Amino acid sequence: MHPRDDNDATLQSKVLAEQLALVYYIVGTTLKGRLIFIGVIGAFMHYTLHSPWVLPLVLGHVVLYLWLLSWRRWQRSEPLARGPYWARHATRAAVLLGLADALVPWVFVPVGNLPVTCVLAAVMMGNCARAVQSLRPLRGATLAHVLPPMLSLIAALLWKGGLLDVLLACFIAIYVFMTLRVGAQEHRQLLEALALRFENEALARRLAEQVAATEQASAEKTRFLAAASHDLRQPLHAIALFGSALEHELEGGAQAEPAQGLMRAVRALGQSLDSLLDIARLDAGSVKPHWQPVSVDALLMTLQHTFAPRAQASGLQLRLRASGLWVRSDPQLLQRLVSNLLDNALKYTHQGGVLVTARLRGKRVCIEVRDSGIGIAPELRSRVFEEFYQANNPGRDRSRGLGIGLSIVRRLARELSHELQLDSWPGLGTRVRVHAPRTPAPTSVPAPAPTPAPASPSAPALPRRVLLLDDEADIRLAMLAWMRQAGIDATAAANEDEAQRALAQGLREERPYELLISDLRLADGEDGLDASQRLRAQYTGLALLLITGEIGPALLAPVRACGIPLLFKPVSSDSLYQALRLDKND
Repeated sequence: MHPRDDNDATLQSKVLAEQLALVYYIVGTTLKGRLIFIGVIGAFMHYTLHSPWVLPLVLGHVVLYLWLLSWRRWQRSEPLARGPYWARHATRAAVLLGLADALVPWVFVPVGNLPVTCVLAAVMMGNCARAVQSLRPLRGATLAHVLPPMLSLIAALLWKGGLLDVLLACFIAIYVFMTLRVGAQEHRQLLEALALRFENEALARRLAEQVAATEQASAEKTRFLAAASHDLRQPLHAIALFGSALEHELEGGAQAEPAQGLMRAVRALGQSLDSLLDIARLDAGSVKPHWQPVSVDALLMTLQHTFAPRAQASGLQLRLRASGLWVRSDPQLLQRLVSNLLDNALKYTHQGGVLVTARLRGKRVCIEVRDSGIGIAPELRSRVFEEFYQANNPGRDRSRGLGIGLSIVRRLARELSHELQLDSWPGLGTRVRVHAPRTPAPTSVPAPAPTPAPASPSAPALPRRVLLLDDEADIRLAMLAWMRQAGIDATAAANEDEAQRALAQGLREERPYELLISDLRLADGEDGLDASQRLRAQYTGLALLLITGEIGPALLAPVRACGIPLLFKPVSSDSLYQALRLDKND
Protein backbone atom coordinates (compact mmCIF):
# COMPACT_ATOMS: atom_id res chain seq x y z
CA MET A 1 0.00 0.00 0.00
CA HIS A 2 1.22 3.47 -0.87
CA PRO A 3 2.19 5.67 2.14
CA ARG A 4 -0.44 8.19 1.06
CA ASP A 5 -3.10 5.44 1.22
CA ASP A 6 -1.92 4.53 4.72
CA ASN A 7 -2.22 8.16 5.79
CA ASP A 8 -5.72 8.42 4.29
CA ALA A 9 -6.83 5.22 6.02
CA THR A 10 -5.49 6.43 9.35
CA LEU A 11 -7.21 9.78 8.90
CA GLN A 12 -10.55 8.07 8.13
CA SER A 13 -10.15 5.82 11.18
CA LYS A 14 -9.53 8.81 13.43
CA VAL A 15 -12.53 10.66 12.01
CA LEU A 16 -14.73 7.60 12.55
CA ALA A 17 -13.50 7.31 16.14
CA GLU A 18 -14.62 10.90 16.78
CA GLN A 19 -18.01 10.15 15.18
CA LEU A 20 -18.44 7.18 17.53
CA ALA A 21 -17.39 9.30 20.50
CA LEU A 22 -20.08 11.87 19.70
CA VAL A 23 -22.77 9.19 19.30
CA TYR A 24 -21.90 6.99 22.26
CA TYR A 25 -21.48 10.01 24.52
CA ILE A 26 -25.30 10.32 24.84
CA VAL A 27 -26.39 6.70 24.40
CA GLY A 28 -26.90 5.95 28.10
CA THR A 29 -28.62 9.28 28.81
CA THR A 30 -30.90 8.85 25.79
CA LEU A 31 -32.05 5.36 26.74
CA LYS A 32 -32.70 6.35 30.35
CA GLY A 33 -34.64 9.35 29.17
CA ARG A 34 -36.68 7.13 26.86
CA LEU A 35 -37.62 4.88 29.81
CA ILE A 36 -39.13 7.86 31.61
CA PHE A 37 -40.72 9.31 28.49
CA ILE A 38 -42.38 6.07 27.33
CA GLY A 39 -43.92 5.68 30.79
CA VAL A 40 -45.37 9.20 30.69
CA ILE A 41 -46.67 9.03 27.11
CA GLY A 42 -47.95 5.47 27.71
CA ALA A 43 -49.92 6.58 30.77
CA PHE A 44 -51.37 9.50 28.79
CA MET A 45 -52.43 7.29 25.89
CA HIS A 46 -53.85 4.61 28.19
CA TYR A 47 -55.92 7.20 30.03
CA THR A 48 -57.05 8.83 26.77
CA LEU A 49 -57.62 5.85 24.48
CA HIS A 50 -58.31 2.93 26.84
CA SER A 51 -56.76 0.65 24.22
CA PRO A 52 -55.69 -2.89 25.27
CA TRP A 53 -52.57 -2.50 23.06
CA VAL A 54 -51.06 0.41 24.97
CA LEU A 55 -49.66 -1.54 27.91
CA PRO A 56 -48.01 -4.33 25.82
CA LEU A 57 -46.44 -1.70 23.57
CA VAL A 58 -45.07 0.23 26.53
CA LEU A 59 -43.71 -2.92 28.16
CA GLY A 60 -42.09 -3.95 24.87
CA HIS A 61 -40.29 -0.62 24.64
CA VAL A 62 -39.13 -0.85 28.27
CA VAL A 63 -37.68 -4.32 27.69
CA LEU A 64 -35.93 -3.13 24.53
CA TYR A 65 -34.41 -0.11 26.30
CA LEU A 66 -33.18 -2.20 29.22
CA TRP A 67 -31.67 -4.72 26.81
CA LEU A 68 -29.88 -2.01 24.84
CA LEU A 69 -28.56 -0.52 28.11
CA SER A 70 -26.90 -3.87 28.82
CA TRP A 71 -25.00 -3.82 25.51
CA ARG A 72 -21.26 -3.26 25.64
CA ARG A 73 -20.42 0.26 24.48
CA TRP A 74 -17.58 1.79 22.53
CA GLN A 75 -14.68 3.17 24.60
CA ARG A 76 -11.80 5.50 23.73
CA SER A 77 -9.41 2.63 24.34
CA GLU A 78 -10.83 0.67 21.40
CA PRO A 79 -8.36 0.17 18.50
CA LEU A 80 -8.97 2.41 15.51
CA ALA A 81 -9.27 -0.65 13.27
CA ARG A 82 -12.49 -1.70 15.11
CA GLY A 83 -14.24 1.54 14.29
CA PRO A 84 -16.37 0.08 11.47
CA TYR A 85 -17.60 -2.71 13.80
CA TRP A 86 -18.77 -0.18 16.39
CA ALA A 87 -20.43 1.93 13.69
CA ARG A 88 -22.43 -1.16 12.63
CA HIS A 89 -23.17 -1.85 16.30
CA ALA A 90 -24.66 1.64 16.74
CA THR A 91 -26.62 1.29 13.49
CA ARG A 92 -28.16 -2.02 14.67
CA ALA A 93 -29.32 -0.36 17.89
CA ALA A 94 -30.81 2.51 15.86
CA VAL A 95 -32.65 0.02 13.63
CA LEU A 96 -34.22 -1.71 16.66
CA LEU A 97 -35.31 1.62 18.15
CA GLY A 98 -36.70 2.78 14.81
CA LEU A 99 -38.70 -0.42 14.26
CA ALA A 100 -40.06 -0.29 17.81
CA ASP A 101 -41.17 3.32 17.32
CA ALA A 102 -42.74 2.37 13.96
CA LEU A 103 -45.42 0.37 15.84
CA VAL A 104 -46.54 3.41 17.84
CA PRO A 105 -48.65 5.20 15.15
CA TRP A 106 -50.79 2.11 14.49
CA VAL A 107 -51.73 1.92 18.17
CA PHE A 108 -51.81 5.60 19.18
CA VAL A 109 -53.47 7.26 16.12
CA PRO A 110 -57.23 7.07 16.86
CA VAL A 111 -59.84 7.80 14.21
CA GLY A 112 -61.56 11.11 14.70
CA ASN A 113 -59.47 12.16 17.71
CA LEU A 114 -57.52 15.07 16.27
CA PRO A 115 -56.02 16.36 19.58
CA VAL A 116 -54.46 12.99 20.42
CA THR A 117 -53.27 12.61 16.84
CA CYS A 118 -51.64 16.07 16.93
CA VAL A 119 -49.97 15.30 20.28
CA LEU A 120 -48.58 12.05 18.89
CA ALA A 121 -47.40 13.78 15.69
CA ALA A 122 -45.68 16.53 17.69
CA VAL A 123 -43.97 13.97 19.93
CA MET A 124 -42.72 11.88 17.01
CA MET A 125 -41.56 14.94 15.06
CA GLY A 126 -39.65 16.10 18.12
CA ASN A 127 -38.09 12.64 18.40
CA CYS A 128 -37.14 12.89 14.71
CA ALA A 129 -35.37 16.24 15.23
CA ARG A 130 -33.59 14.96 18.35
CA ALA A 131 -32.45 11.80 16.57
CA VAL A 132 -31.09 13.75 13.61
CA GLN A 133 -29.22 16.05 15.95
CA SER A 134 -27.70 13.32 18.15
CA LEU A 135 -27.04 10.69 15.45
CA ARG A 136 -25.86 12.98 12.65
CA PRO A 137 -22.22 11.80 13.05
CA LEU A 138 -23.35 8.37 11.75
CA ARG A 139 -25.48 8.81 8.64
CA GLY A 140 -26.67 5.20 8.53
CA ALA A 141 -27.79 5.22 12.16
CA THR A 142 -29.69 8.48 11.57
CA LEU A 143 -31.69 7.08 8.66
CA ALA A 144 -32.28 3.75 10.46
CA HIS A 145 -33.70 5.53 13.50
CA VAL A 146 -35.73 8.25 11.77
CA LEU A 147 -37.24 6.77 8.61
CA PRO A 148 -39.15 3.71 10.02
CA PRO A 149 -41.26 5.59 12.63
CA MET A 150 -41.83 8.70 10.50
CA LEU A 151 -42.83 6.72 7.39
CA SER A 152 -45.05 4.58 9.63
CA LEU A 153 -46.69 7.74 11.03
CA ILE A 154 -47.28 9.13 7.53
CA ALA A 155 -48.74 5.78 6.39
CA ALA A 156 -51.02 5.55 9.46
CA LEU A 157 -52.36 9.07 8.85
CA LEU A 158 -53.02 8.33 5.19
CA TRP A 159 -54.66 5.03 6.15
CA LYS A 160 -57.15 6.85 8.40
CA GLY A 161 -58.14 8.82 5.33
CA GLY A 162 -59.44 12.04 6.92
CA LEU A 163 -58.69 15.36 5.21
CA LEU A 164 -56.86 16.76 8.19
CA ASP A 165 -54.98 13.49 8.54
CA VAL A 166 -53.82 13.71 4.91
CA LEU A 167 -52.78 17.34 5.32
CA LEU A 168 -50.91 16.46 8.49
CA ALA A 169 -49.18 13.54 6.71
CA CYS A 170 -48.04 15.86 3.88
CA PHE A 171 -46.74 18.39 6.39
CA ILE A 172 -44.84 15.67 8.29
CA ALA A 173 -43.36 14.33 5.03
CA ILE A 174 -42.05 17.80 4.13
CA TYR A 175 -40.71 18.24 7.68
CA VAL A 176 -38.89 14.88 7.61
CA PHE A 177 -37.37 15.66 4.21
CA MET A 178 -36.09 19.06 5.30
CA THR A 179 -34.82 17.75 8.64
CA LEU A 180 -32.89 14.92 6.99
CA ARG A 181 -31.49 17.33 4.41
CA VAL A 182 -30.21 19.67 7.11
CA GLY A 183 -28.87 16.64 8.97
CA ALA A 184 -27.00 15.52 5.85
CA GLN A 185 -25.40 18.96 5.49
CA GLU A 186 -24.37 18.98 9.15
CA HIS A 187 -23.00 15.45 8.71
CA ARG A 188 -20.77 16.58 5.81
CA GLN A 189 -19.65 19.68 7.69
CA LEU A 190 -18.82 17.58 10.74
CA LEU A 191 -16.75 15.13 8.68
CA GLU A 192 -14.90 17.99 6.96
CA ALA A 193 -14.23 19.70 10.31
CA LEU A 194 -12.94 16.48 11.86
CA ALA A 195 -10.77 15.71 8.83
CA LEU A 196 -9.39 19.26 8.85
CA ARG A 197 -8.69 19.01 12.57
CA PHE A 198 -6.68 15.81 12.21
CA GLU A 199 -4.88 17.10 9.13
CA ASN A 200 -3.91 20.22 11.08
CA GLU A 201 -2.75 18.08 13.99
CA ALA A 202 -0.69 15.96 11.60
CA LEU A 203 0.78 19.10 10.05
CA ALA A 204 1.54 20.47 13.51
CA ARG A 205 3.27 17.23 14.47
CA ARG A 206 5.30 17.21 11.27
CA LEU A 207 6.18 20.87 11.80
CA ALA A 208 7.24 20.13 15.38
CA GLU A 209 9.37 17.25 14.11
CA GLN A 210 10.95 19.50 11.50
CA VAL A 211 11.58 22.22 14.09
CA ALA A 212 13.12 19.65 16.44
CA ALA A 213 15.26 18.29 13.61
CA THR A 214 16.32 21.82 12.66
CA GLU A 215 17.16 22.67 16.25
CA GLN A 216 19.12 19.45 16.59
CA ALA A 217 20.98 20.17 13.36
CA SER A 218 21.70 23.70 14.56
CA ALA A 219 22.96 22.39 17.90
CA GLU A 220 25.12 19.83 16.13
CA LYS A 221 26.45 22.54 13.82
CA THR A 222 27.27 24.70 16.81
CA ARG A 223 29.05 21.81 18.55
CA PHE A 224 30.95 21.04 15.37
CA LEU A 225 31.96 24.67 14.91
CA ALA A 226 33.06 24.87 18.55
CA ALA A 227 35.27 21.81 18.10
CA ALA A 228 36.45 22.99 14.69
CA SER A 229 37.15 26.43 16.11
CA HIS A 230 39.48 25.00 18.72
CA ASP A 231 41.25 22.77 16.21
CA LEU A 232 41.56 25.53 13.60
CA ARG A 233 42.64 28.20 16.03
CA GLN A 234 45.47 26.10 17.47
CA PRO A 235 47.64 26.03 14.31
CA LEU A 236 46.56 29.54 13.36
CA HIS A 237 47.66 30.76 16.78
CA ALA A 238 51.07 29.12 16.30
CA ILE A 239 51.38 30.57 12.78
CA ALA A 240 50.56 34.06 14.09
CA LEU A 241 53.22 33.84 16.81
CA PHE A 242 55.86 32.31 14.54
CA GLY A 243 55.04 34.93 11.92
CA SER A 244 55.25 37.77 14.43
CA ALA A 245 58.65 36.57 15.64
CA LEU A 246 59.80 36.15 12.04
CA GLU A 247 58.52 39.59 11.10
CA HIS A 248 60.47 41.12 13.97
CA GLU A 249 63.66 39.23 13.07
CA LEU A 250 63.47 40.33 9.42
CA GLU A 251 62.47 43.90 10.15
CA GLY A 252 64.49 46.29 7.99
CA GLY A 253 65.91 43.48 5.87
CA ALA A 254 65.27 42.36 2.30
CA GLN A 255 62.73 39.75 3.45
CA ALA A 256 60.68 42.16 5.57
CA GLU A 257 57.99 42.66 2.94
CA PRO A 258 57.13 38.92 2.53
CA ALA A 259 57.00 38.57 6.32
CA GLN A 260 54.62 41.52 6.54
CA GLY A 261 52.48 39.99 3.79
CA LEU A 262 52.38 36.74 5.73
CA MET A 263 51.12 38.51 8.84
CA ARG A 264 48.47 40.40 6.86
CA ALA A 265 47.20 37.08 5.53
CA VAL A 266 47.21 35.56 9.02
CA ARG A 267 45.28 38.50 10.44
CA ALA A 268 42.73 38.32 7.60
CA LEU A 269 42.29 34.59 8.20
CA GLY A 270 41.75 35.17 11.92
CA GLN A 271 39.18 37.88 11.26
CA SER A 272 37.34 35.66 8.78
CA LEU A 273 37.25 32.79 11.26
CA ASP A 274 35.91 35.10 13.98
CA SER A 275 33.17 36.37 11.66
CA LEU A 276 32.11 32.86 10.64
CA LEU A 277 31.89 31.78 14.25
CA ASP A 278 29.89 34.90 15.11
CA ILE A 279 27.37 33.89 12.42
CA ALA A 280 27.14 30.38 13.87
CA ARG A 281 26.64 31.63 17.43
CA LEU A 282 23.90 34.06 16.39
CA ASP A 283 22.08 31.46 14.29
CA ALA A 284 22.27 28.91 17.12
CA GLY A 285 20.73 31.36 19.58
CA SER A 286 23.67 31.10 21.97
CA VAL A 287 24.02 34.90 22.01
CA LYS A 288 21.50 36.40 24.43
CA PRO A 289 21.23 40.15 25.02
CA HIS A 290 21.83 41.54 28.52
CA TRP A 291 19.51 44.53 28.53
CA GLN A 292 20.66 47.67 30.30
CA PRO A 293 20.95 51.42 29.71
CA VAL A 294 23.76 52.14 27.24
CA SER A 295 25.36 55.55 26.82
CA VAL A 296 25.58 56.38 23.13
CA ASP A 297 28.40 58.85 23.83
CA ALA A 298 30.47 56.17 25.59
CA LEU A 299 29.85 53.86 22.63
CA LEU A 300 31.01 56.50 20.16
CA MET A 301 34.09 57.26 22.27
CA THR A 302 35.10 53.60 22.13
CA LEU A 303 34.60 53.54 18.38
CA GLN A 304 36.67 56.73 18.04
CA HIS A 305 39.65 55.10 19.78
CA THR A 306 39.26 51.95 17.69
CA PHE A 307 38.78 53.37 14.20
CA ALA A 308 40.50 56.78 14.26
CA PRO A 309 44.01 55.40 13.48
CA ARG A 310 42.63 53.40 10.56
CA ALA A 311 40.74 56.39 9.14
CA GLN A 312 43.81 58.59 9.52
CA ALA A 313 46.00 56.02 7.78
CA SER A 314 43.52 55.96 4.86
CA GLY A 315 43.39 59.75 4.63
CA LEU A 316 39.71 59.85 5.71
CA GLN A 317 37.86 62.02 8.19
CA LEU A 318 36.07 60.22 11.03
CA ARG A 319 33.63 62.36 12.95
CA LEU A 320 31.50 61.14 15.84
CA ARG A 321 29.08 63.61 17.42
CA ALA A 322 28.10 63.40 21.06
CA SER A 323 24.40 63.56 21.91
CA GLY A 324 23.99 62.76 25.61
CA LEU A 325 21.39 60.11 24.70
CA TRP A 326 20.94 56.69 26.26
CA VAL A 327 19.34 53.59 24.74
CA ARG A 328 18.12 50.28 26.12
CA SER A 329 20.29 47.61 24.56
CA ASP A 330 23.17 45.22 25.16
CA PRO A 331 26.39 47.29 25.25
CA GLN A 332 28.64 44.61 23.73
CA LEU A 333 26.22 43.54 20.98
CA LEU A 334 25.34 47.13 20.09
CA GLN A 335 29.03 48.04 19.94
CA ARG A 336 29.66 45.06 17.63
CA LEU A 337 26.75 46.09 15.41
CA VAL A 338 27.86 49.71 15.02
CA SER A 339 31.52 48.62 14.70
CA ASN A 340 30.64 46.44 11.74
CA LEU A 341 28.76 49.31 10.12
CA LEU A 342 31.70 51.65 10.68
CA ASP A 343 34.18 49.05 9.43
CA ASN A 344 32.11 48.58 6.27
CA ALA A 345 31.82 52.34 5.75
CA LEU A 346 35.59 52.85 5.99
CA LYS A 347 36.23 49.86 3.74
CA TYR A 348 34.19 51.31 0.85
CA THR A 349 35.08 54.99 1.29
CA HIS A 350 38.11 56.21 -0.66
CA GLN A 351 37.80 59.96 -0.12
CA GLY A 352 35.90 62.21 2.22
CA GLY A 353 35.03 60.43 5.44
CA VAL A 354 32.48 58.85 7.74
CA LEU A 355 30.08 60.58 10.12
CA VAL A 356 28.43 58.83 13.09
CA THR A 357 25.61 60.65 14.88
CA ALA A 358 22.74 59.91 17.26
CA ARG A 359 19.44 61.79 17.16
CA LEU A 360 16.18 61.50 19.03
CA ARG A 361 13.22 60.35 16.92
CA GLY A 362 10.11 60.18 19.09
CA LYS A 363 10.66 57.42 21.66
CA ARG A 364 13.63 55.98 19.80
CA VAL A 365 17.22 56.99 19.22
CA CYS A 366 18.49 56.86 15.65
CA ILE A 367 22.19 55.96 15.47
CA GLU A 368 23.34 56.88 11.97
CA VAL A 369 26.52 55.85 10.13
CA ARG A 370 26.96 57.90 6.96
CA ASP A 371 29.85 57.74 4.52
CA SER A 372 30.90 59.45 1.30
CA GLY A 373 31.89 56.16 -0.32
CA ILE A 374 31.01 54.40 -3.56
CA GLY A 375 27.36 53.82 -2.64
CA ILE A 376 25.15 50.88 -3.54
CA ALA A 377 23.06 50.48 -6.68
CA PRO A 378 19.28 50.17 -6.02
CA GLU A 379 19.10 46.61 -7.39
CA LEU A 380 21.85 45.48 -4.98
CA ARG A 381 20.56 46.99 -1.73
CA SER A 382 18.47 43.94 -0.84
CA ARG A 383 21.55 41.71 -1.10
CA VAL A 384 24.16 43.58 0.93
CA PHE A 385 22.94 41.95 4.17
CA GLU A 386 23.38 38.45 2.72
CA GLU A 387 26.29 36.22 3.72
CA PHE A 388 29.39 36.36 1.52
CA TYR A 389 27.99 39.05 -0.77
CA GLN A 390 30.14 42.08 -1.51
CA ALA A 391 29.17 44.82 -3.89
CA ASN A 392 31.97 46.02 -6.18
CA ASN A 393 34.22 43.11 -5.26
CA PRO A 394 33.79 40.61 -8.11
CA GLY A 395 37.36 39.39 -7.71
CA ARG A 396 36.75 38.36 -4.07
CA ASP A 397 39.63 40.43 -2.74
CA ARG A 398 40.27 38.84 0.69
CA SER A 399 41.74 42.07 2.01
CA ARG A 400 38.16 43.34 2.01
CA GLY A 401 36.88 40.47 4.15
CA LEU A 402 34.42 37.67 3.47
CA GLY A 403 31.37 39.86 3.03
CA ILE A 404 29.60 38.76 6.21
CA GLY A 405 30.02 41.90 8.33
CA LEU A 406 26.61 43.27 7.32
CA SER A 407 25.09 39.81 7.69
CA ILE A 408 26.21 39.89 11.32
CA VAL A 409 24.72 43.39 11.58
CA ARG A 410 21.34 42.09 10.42
CA ARG A 411 21.43 39.18 12.88
CA LEU A 412 22.48 41.43 15.77
CA ALA A 413 19.74 43.93 14.96
CA ARG A 414 17.19 41.09 14.91
CA GLU A 415 18.49 39.75 18.23
CA LEU A 416 18.30 43.23 19.79
CA SER A 417 14.95 44.09 18.12
CA HIS A 418 16.57 47.23 16.67
CA GLU A 419 15.25 48.39 13.31
CA LEU A 420 17.72 48.77 10.44
CA GLN A 421 17.28 51.26 7.62
CA LEU A 422 19.56 51.48 4.57
CA ASP A 423 19.73 54.38 2.09
CA SER A 424 22.39 54.70 -0.56
CA TRP A 425 23.23 56.87 -3.53
CA PRO A 426 25.69 55.41 -6.11
CA GLY A 427 28.83 57.51 -6.22
CA LEU A 428 27.72 59.68 -3.31
CA GLY A 429 27.68 57.42 -0.27
CA THR A 430 25.56 55.27 2.02
CA ARG A 431 23.56 55.89 5.18
CA VAL A 432 22.60 53.13 7.63
CA ARG A 433 20.37 53.89 10.58
CA VAL A 434 19.87 51.79 13.71
CA HIS A 435 16.74 52.60 15.72
CA ALA A 436 16.97 51.65 19.40
CA PRO A 437 14.49 52.45 22.21
CA ARG A 438 15.40 55.49 24.23
CA THR A 439 15.87 55.14 27.98
CA PRO A 440 16.60 57.72 30.69
CA ALA A 441 20.15 58.01 31.93
CA PRO A 442 20.82 56.12 35.18
CA THR A 443 20.85 58.22 38.33
CA SER A 444 24.43 57.16 39.03
CA VAL A 445 26.71 56.53 36.10
CA PRO A 446 29.98 54.73 36.80
CA ALA A 447 33.08 56.45 35.56
CA PRO A 448 34.24 55.00 32.25
CA ALA A 449 37.28 52.80 32.37
CA PRO A 450 40.34 54.61 31.05
CA THR A 451 41.33 53.67 27.54
CA PRO A 452 44.65 51.80 27.58
CA ALA A 453 47.43 53.97 26.27
CA PRO A 454 49.41 52.75 23.29
CA ALA A 455 52.72 51.08 23.92
CA SER A 456 55.49 53.53 24.77
CA PRO A 457 58.82 53.50 26.60
CA SER A 458 57.03 54.59 29.79
CA ALA A 459 54.40 51.82 29.59
CA PRO A 460 54.42 49.08 32.27
CA ALA A 461 57.22 46.61 31.73
CA LEU A 462 56.70 43.07 30.53
CA PRO A 463 57.01 40.29 33.09
CA ARG A 464 60.57 39.06 33.49
CA ARG A 465 59.80 35.37 33.72
CA VAL A 466 56.76 33.52 32.29
CA LEU A 467 55.64 29.90 32.50
CA LEU A 468 53.58 28.58 29.61
CA LEU A 469 51.19 25.64 30.18
CA ASP A 470 49.96 24.11 26.90
CA ASP A 471 49.67 20.54 25.64
CA GLU A 472 50.33 21.48 21.98
CA ALA A 473 54.04 21.27 21.08
CA ASP A 474 53.72 23.75 18.20
CA ILE A 475 52.02 26.28 20.44
CA ARG A 476 54.77 25.94 23.05
CA LEU A 477 57.49 26.44 20.42
CA ALA A 478 55.72 29.44 18.91
CA MET A 479 55.11 31.10 22.27
CA LEU A 480 58.71 30.53 23.37
CA ALA A 481 59.99 31.97 20.09
CA TRP A 482 57.77 35.03 20.47
CA MET A 483 58.79 35.58 24.08
CA ARG A 484 62.48 35.23 23.32
CA GLN A 485 62.03 37.85 20.63
CA ALA A 486 60.25 40.04 23.22
CA GLY A 487 63.10 39.59 25.70
CA ILE A 488 61.09 37.49 28.17
CA ASP A 489 62.59 34.53 30.01
CA ALA A 490 60.01 31.81 29.35
CA THR A 491 59.64 28.10 30.07
CA ALA A 492 57.01 25.75 28.63
CA ALA A 493 55.20 22.86 30.34
CA ALA A 494 52.93 20.27 28.71
CA ASN A 495 50.85 19.47 31.82
CA GLU A 496 50.21 20.51 35.39
CA ASP A 497 52.90 18.21 36.84
CA GLU A 498 55.59 19.74 34.62
CA ALA A 499 54.35 23.22 35.52
CA GLN A 500 54.51 22.29 39.20
CA ARG A 501 58.13 21.20 38.87
CA ALA A 502 59.07 24.32 36.92
CA LEU A 503 57.52 26.63 39.53
CA ALA A 504 59.26 24.76 42.35
CA GLN A 505 62.61 24.99 40.55
CA GLY A 506 62.10 28.71 40.00
CA LEU A 507 61.71 29.20 43.76
CA ARG A 508 64.79 27.12 44.51
CA GLU A 509 66.81 29.21 42.06
CA GLU A 510 65.33 32.39 43.55
CA ARG A 511 64.06 33.29 40.10
CA PRO A 512 60.29 32.87 40.59
CA TYR A 513 57.86 33.04 37.73
CA GLU A 514 55.72 36.16 37.66
CA LEU A 515 53.07 34.99 35.18
CA LEU A 516 51.46 31.70 34.23
CA ILE A 517 49.91 31.57 30.74
CA SER A 518 47.70 28.51 30.32
CA ASP A 519 45.53 27.07 27.59
CA LEU A 520 41.93 26.58 28.73
CA ARG A 521 41.70 23.04 27.34
CA LEU A 522 44.60 20.72 28.17
CA ALA A 523 45.28 17.10 27.29
CA ASP A 524 43.15 14.23 28.64
CA GLY A 525 40.26 16.54 29.43
CA GLU A 526 42.18 18.58 32.00
CA ASP A 527 40.77 22.03 32.68
CA GLY A 528 43.36 24.78 32.33
CA LEU A 529 41.36 27.10 34.59
CA ASP A 530 41.33 24.60 37.46
CA ALA A 531 45.01 23.76 36.96
CA SER A 532 45.99 27.45 36.93
CA GLN A 533 44.05 28.22 40.08
CA ARG A 534 45.58 25.25 41.90
CA LEU A 535 49.07 26.41 40.94
CA ARG A 536 48.41 30.00 41.95
CA ALA A 537 47.11 28.80 45.33
CA GLN A 538 50.51 27.17 45.97
CA TYR A 539 52.70 30.00 44.64
CA THR A 540 51.57 33.39 45.87
CA GLY A 541 52.22 36.35 43.63
CA LEU A 542 51.75 34.30 40.47
CA ALA A 543 49.60 36.19 37.96
CA LEU A 544 47.38 34.25 35.53
CA LEU A 545 46.50 34.67 31.88
CA LEU A 546 44.32 32.21 29.95
CA ILE A 547 44.33 31.67 26.20
CA THR A 548 41.67 29.61 24.43
CA GLY A 549 40.18 28.66 21.12
CA GLU A 550 36.79 27.82 22.68
CA ILE A 551 33.65 29.73 21.73
CA GLY A 552 30.94 28.00 23.78
CA PRO A 553 29.30 30.34 26.34
CA ALA A 554 28.94 27.50 28.87
CA LEU A 555 32.68 26.80 28.74
CA LEU A 556 33.70 30.44 28.97
CA ALA A 557 31.28 31.49 31.74
CA PRO A 558 33.45 30.13 34.64
CA VAL A 559 36.48 32.02 33.31
CA ARG A 560 34.59 35.29 33.11
CA ALA A 561 33.11 34.69 36.56
CA CYS A 562 36.52 34.37 38.23
CA GLY A 563 37.89 37.50 36.53
CA ILE A 564 41.05 35.98 35.06
CA PRO A 565 42.20 37.75 31.86
CA LEU A 566 41.30 35.76 28.75
CA LEU A 567 42.60 35.96 25.17
CA PHE A 568 41.12 34.18 22.17
CA LYS A 569 43.23 32.35 19.63
CA PRO A 570 44.71 33.32 17.28
CA VAL A 571 46.27 35.99 19.49
CA SER A 572 47.94 38.85 17.66
CA SER A 573 51.33 40.12 18.77
CA ASP A 574 49.89 43.49 19.78
CA SER A 575 47.12 41.85 21.84
CA LEU A 576 49.61 39.65 23.63
CA TYR A 577 51.91 42.59 24.37
CA GLN A 578 48.99 44.57 25.77
CA ALA A 579 47.74 41.65 27.90
CA LEU A 580 51.18 41.03 29.38
CA ARG A 581 51.64 44.69 30.30
CA LEU A 582 48.19 44.98 31.86
CA ASP A 583 48.65 41.72 33.73
CA LYS A 584 52.00 42.83 35.10
CA ASN A 585 50.56 46.16 36.07
CA ASP A 586 47.74 44.45 37.96
